[in-house]
Amino acid sequence: MSLVLYSKKDRIGYITLNRPEKRNALSHELVAELKSTFAQAEADDEVKIVVLKANGEAFCAGADLAYVQQLQHFSFEENKADSHHLKELFLQIYQLKKVVIAQVQGHALAGGCGLATVCDFAFSVPEAKFGYTEVRIGFIPAMVLVFLIRKIGEQKARQLLLTGELLNGTAAKEMGLISTVVSKEELEKTVYDFAQKLITSNSGRSMQITKQMIGEVQSMSLPDALNYAATMNAHARATDDCKNGIAAFLEKREWKW
Repeated sequence: MSLVLYSKKDRIGYITLNRPEKRNALSHELVAELKSTFAQAEADDEVKIVVLKANGEAFCAGADLAYVQQLQHFSFEENKADSHHLKELFLQIYQLKKVVIAQVQGHALAGGCGLATVCDFAFSVPEAKFGYTEVRIGFIPAMVLVFLIRKIGEQKARQLLLTGELLNGTAAKEMGLISTVVSKEELEKTVYDFAQKLITSNSGRSMQITKQMIGEVQSMSLPDALNYAATMNAHARATDDCKNGIAAFLEKREWKW
């Protein structure tokens, strides 16, 4: 049985965690399948937006602790390689050329909360629990803290990472961890409608460049960031999307993205 499923509908690529009996816990194999499937979705010309979702009651319970226990018998180099395996997945999602939306129907804990963190948007049901609980079992939220500080700022990140406290969907939204809270009955439709709005209203190329720039400028000095922005601005003006979009606007006609 595949641990990750891939399907398409109306230019949306759906990537579905499919390990419900283990609460979609992140094993080495599951992470590998996710990396492969995200690469597939990124290269798929029929897909403009990617939605990450899950089968079962939980979105993702984090690392498979039985697997982590096995890793305690590994050498440092073997553990480092395994850590890079998860790091590569988080970075891949964060830098994916297409917008990624997390559709969170149940608890997203530890590494599972990390998955939601690195997506561009996260929609959740109010009863879902979010938290970086690693410190409660003597582990650390190593990779995700790099992204979380960028997402919600240092002080809020300290509160979540050092306490391991759990937040419901509403509290997670207030912290800036997720984008939208919606009932379980409306979750799938709300995500679909939002994805379709991005698909029909926005240039895919423009969203790709903007997403790339958001990731890049945060590590630059102000002068370097502005020089980079000016260069990207000049490049964007030469794209077909920009030429077509501006022409359509000036001519008061609809342009279908």
